[in-house]
Amino acid sequence: MTATNLRTGGRLLVDQLRIQGCDRLFTVPGESFLAVLDALHDVPEIDVVVCRQEGGVAYMAEADGKLTGRPGIAFVTRGPGATNATPGVHVAFQDSTPMILFVGDLDRRDKDREGFQEIDFPAFFGPIAKWAARIDDARRIPEYVARAWRVATAGRPGPVVLALPEDMLRDEVEALDRPAMPPVVEHPDPSAIATLHELLKDAAAPVAIVGGADWSPCAAHHFSAWAARVGIPVAAAFRRQDAVANDCPVYAGNLGYGPNPKLVQRVKDADLLLVVGARLGEATTDGYTLITPDHPGQTIIHVHPDPNELGRVYHADLPICSDMGEFSQDLDAWEDDDLLPFGAGKEAHADFLAWSEPAPRDGVTLDLGPCVALLRDKLPADTIVCNGAGNFSGWVHRYWRYAATPCQLAPTSGTMGYGLPAAVAASLRFRDRQVLCVAGDGDFLMNGQELATAAQHGADLLVIVVDNGSYGTIRMHQERDYPARLSATTLSNPDFAALGRAFGAWAATVETTADFGPALDEAMGRKGIRLLHLRTDVEVITNQTTISALRDKARG
Repeated sequence: MTATNLRTGGRLLVDQLRIQGCDRLFTVPGESFLAVLDALHDVPEIDVVVCRQEGGVAYMAEADGKLTGRPGIAFVTRGPGATNATPGVHVAFQDSTPMILFVGDLDRRDKDREGFQEIDFPAFFGPIAKWAARIDDARRIPEYVARAWRVATAGRPGPVVLALPEDMLRDEVEALDRPAMPPVVEHPDPSAIATLHELLKDAAAPVAIVGGADWSPCAAHHFSAWAARVGIPVAAAFRRQDAVANDCPVYAGNLGYGPNPKLVQRVKDADLLLVVGARLGEATTDGYTLITPDHPGQTIIHVHPDPNELGRVYHADLPICSDMGEFSQDLDAWEDDDLLPFGAGKEAHADFLAWSEPAPRDGVTLDLGPCVALLRDKLPADTIVCNGAGNFSGWVHRYWRYAATPCQLAPTSGTMGYGLPAAVAASLRFRDRQVLCVAGDGDFLMNGQELATAAQHGADLLVIVVDNGSYGTIRMHQERDYPARLSATTLSNPDFAALGRAFGAWAATVETTADFGPALDEAMGRKGIRLLHLRTDVEVITNQTTISALRDKARG
């Protein structure tokens, strides 16, 4: 579209979103961007998902960006609307997710007077966004939106924040539309691929660590095919467990919190690490100790789409800047007949299968391990599993076996309240797939109101609330450092099943392991929102230990 007829800034903005390929956005409406809402009235091809709190808006947009590889789009109003959305922007930044947050702002003439709900948004969001700016001239909206799209998706993807003065959105202007921004694809240097193979030929115990920025179904397919062929163990970075399908014959499990000790030892013993997409962040590397930034005695090949990431923290013996899909395709296509297959990949996969098979725990009334195993047996393999932060997630991360991306929505930033909004976004994006949200009691109540959004927009999802009456992760650390001295970690919870029914969900309470199977069967026989409230014992604080054991260890 290249028309130069007069349009309001709001209409011009909506036109640019449509041109760039936006088909859905998430919002809590605000008077500061009424001109945008009015324009959306005439553009039915953009689905407007109305949420109940701006935290839910930002989390849903971030999850949608993860699922599609395109920027997830969010609209919030100024002041508290924008500040409520900051956790989702932070997730997008740390998880390398393309996202654009539009913030309605006060009139231009009132800037710097500390007007109603005024915040300097570029300054406020600058540290947690790839780019944050304010559009003061409606004629430049096409320029800003096109740039935002490119910044959000190029190199290491991430969030962009654009502030929109209310009066600017009402201005009527003539402006030329910008065309859709095609993806910027960086091809790997063929000589780098050749060097990679030479290094592998000299390696005795290589390990690959994958998943992260720019990862895609294409990357998952080709990398897993190559890895299986050469026999290299493939570990997933923290909360990137769907980087390759977990039935890949060389998949070795995940790094992060509570990993398989055998995998940890395998990484320590590796003489070569092939790191593809991952930043090797704090969680993946156990506080930069499992793999140190200088990694003496180990060769690191680091492949990442952003040249600024290569060498930023970790010394890379062979840095390769590339699109993940292009790199994996080139790797898969390389003639590697002279590379003898490693036997460690199948051994590592056997270790993973053993580690991810739960054994019943004596004396536990409701044992989450067998419950996750039952979910694994009864739900489709490509179920999209969503969770926020908390010890409850450890059972899912250990015992669920993920299909290839996109099947996992879990924030590497460790934010609470993410699981339910992410599940709503996933259900709306993939209406033909099963969506599972697993949330802790504290985690769920940070954004439980988004059940209303799920109901309003016809989402079909299964929600499991694990209720141990505690902020479990903090209680765990508390017991390690200050045994038996409880402070600020005990929760008094509602009847979550009754709460679910209030939002229109079918719901049931489960108090024993034996009762979980029948309740799950009944839930799976229904459509819409289904919620299972699992009452668990806080004594079983993780999938590996208990509070009593933590206290005994702390006291020596």
